[in-house]
Amino acid sequence: MQPKAKAITFGPAHFINRELSWLEFNHRVLEEARDLKNPLLERVKFFCIVSSNLDEFFEVRVAGIKQQIESDVVERSMDGLTATEAFRAIVKRARRMVAEQYTCWREELVPGLAANDIRLLDLTELEPADLAWVEDYYNTQVQPVLTPLAIDPAHPFPQLLNKSLNLIVRLEMPRNGEALKHMAVVQIPRILPRMVKLPRADARQDYVYLDRLIGHHLADLFPGTKLLGYWPFRVTRNSELYIEEEETANLLKAVESSLHNRRKGDAVRLEIDHECPPFIRGPLLKTLRLDEEDVYLINGPLNPTRLMALTEGDHSPELRDPPFVAPTAAQLRDRPDLFAVIRERDILLHHPYESFNSVVEFLEQAASDPEVLAIKQTLYRTGGDRRIIGALENAVRNGKQVTAVVELRARFDEANNIQWARHLEEAGVHVVYGLVGYKIHAKSCLVVRREGHTIRRYVHLATGNYNPTTARIYTDLGLFTCRPEFGEDVTNFFNLLTGICQFQGLGKLVAAPFELSNRLLQLVERETENARRGLPAGIVLKLNSLADRAIIEALYRASAAGVRIRLIVRGICCLRPGLKGISENITVHSIVDRFLEHSRIYCFENACQPEVFVSSADWMPRNFFRRIELAFPIEDGNLRERIISEVLAHSLKDNVKARMLQPNGSYQRLAPAGGKAHRSQSEFLALATGAEDAQRKRVTGKTRYPRVKLAPSPFAARKPRRSTP
Repeated sequence: MQPKAKAITFGPAHFINRELSWLEFNHRVLEEARDLKNPLLERVKFFCIVSSNLDEFFEVRVAGIKQQIESDVVERSMDGLTATEAFRAIVKRARRMVAEQYTCWREELVPGLAANDIRLLDLTELEPADLAWVEDYYNTQVQPVLTPLAIDPAHPFPQLLNKSLNLIVRLEMPRNGEALKHMAVVQIPRILPRMVKLPRADARQDYVYLDRLIGHHLADLFPGTKLLGYWPFRVTRNSELYIEEEETANLLKAVESSLHNRRKGDAVRLEIDHECPPFIRGPLLKTLRLDEEDVYLINGPLNPTRLMALTEGDHSPELRDPPFVAPTAAQLRDRPDLFAVIRERDILLHHPYESFNSVVEFLEQAASDPEVLAIKQTLYRTGGDRRIIGALENAVRNGKQVTAVVELRARFDEANNIQWARHLEEAGVHVVYGLVGYKIHAKSCLVVRREGHTIRRYVHLATGNYNPTTARIYTDLGLFTCRPEFGEDVTNFFNLLTGICQFQGLGKLVAAPFELSNRLLQLVERETENARRGLPAGIVLKLNSLADRAIIEALYRASAAGVRIRLIVRGICCLRPGLKGISENITVHSIVDRFLEHSRIYCFENACQPEVFVSSADWMPRNFFRRIELAFPIEDGNLRERIISEVLAHSLKDNVKARMLQPNGSYQRLAPAGGKAHRSQSEFLALATGAEDAQRKRVTGKTRYPRVKLAPSPFAARKPRRSTP
């Protein structure tokens, strides 16, 4: 009989603050913008992504923390910080990041772009011909859409849109022998490009900033005044949707109304030109009800997200990653009848290395196949793809029962989803919005097909959205199967979403918020018990985020019992690895590379009988308790081995784009051991294009990607040590 393990008490020192962990993730994105090994325009993309990420962080997370500070509730998070303490730590870390980001822009990216004939010019640098063109552009394209807004007793401060770019203008106007000072605001029109491209007959890419162009002509907007100065600024507002669903008769209308209010939510951040004097900043902060700690002085272009335009078009291929067109998965090549292939075996797709077109073709075949009776699908972020929407519409025209479960509250995609929900309804698709109080985050599609005298159900389950655009830049997994037990589970799952019933449990699939958290805790406990009994025990997880306290404590107990735990967590990780007696057997890797790591995989050694689940859910309270999620087991042994020895093993070998989490919450970039570099995403590209490259080599003698051997199973590594209580 095994001795009972001593209970471990966990305190704030065992956890990393959620927000600070996220900021460390965004800093890893910034490191990619600073990495000289990345092509220049890819570095510009990462620079823009840093700003886009920070915008959402302030709109949602910082806004929520400020609301906590203003509330009457005083409590500490699991890392021991109050809301005020967390906010101060966030401000300190975010300021350092923003300063480093703009240093990168001024000292690295702008000179690099200029050296490659992509220039951002000041109007003082323009030749007479360019000045004449800019003058005409302003008069015909810009000036007609500008509206100068005075600020005085008769003109209150305007309601500025969230994240819009504006100019605060200081003017002097003579009246009755006095020189009176005035303030005004000019909004930079969003409808116009952030950067105005100058006409060139050659390959040069020359731009001027729109706000500088408008600033140059401000005197025209305020005739009879003297311009004393102008400074660009930008306000970020609380953008969370607040909907009392149980009191709402029509969720679609409620989301539309909340979207309208989002544009004028409370201000949470002011970004302003670093040269703006305090006597201008002060009244602006007061008007916005912000403090000095909410202002960020920017030495560079505000709203860098729109600088992504520099990377658009087909210019400068030498400054980009090599082009990659995902091949069709080997199992599906030259097999036009997808239903026949799925009947033979389960099919695993690894995006973006294998083409997402197979998923779209699955829908299109189902829509046109006369034997298909019904299609049911969840839609979280479709991007309004015409082929997916078109397939559902075509299925209706062909007399099939079509149901789409559309999540209206997919953050910052709400307006797009409302539009497509209405479009589908008009086409005859039965559109529903899921369960009250829960966001539908599961990714599933069910096709019901008559085959002779029987009915067969074909299922697609995935970690990523039904969105061909993001499927080219996010790493995700998808499974095709027609296993009867999977079909039964997915049928019951859709009945739960569309009907009125209580959750009765599923056979193979695991659903949140009903059972996923408890099931995962049981699986972790099983590994813990196996380790105590001297049986092989190990856990390998690939997640976007890990922030649930109960599951982190369970992982700590497993580590202390001797379970080797290897985590690949792209973003937030509140677990501290390497703590003596607590997490010595846990390592945490984060990979930031060309594609956004997005797949979720849960792998348990189970005494040499590995169990693998693939899921839409991260290990966070919101996924476990406030979202509808699915996790599904990989039953096919070959596919299970592929995930373990290919997807997980190569990710764990990465020593080029991977960083390792340190006990203090910082991340350390890995160095290639013995000079052997392993970049997992490049190796996945090579594996996916192996057959294609074999043909290429026969013709040209060269391949695009090096050949890659499969890595050993992550469970075949060193034996972990059991902590002594």
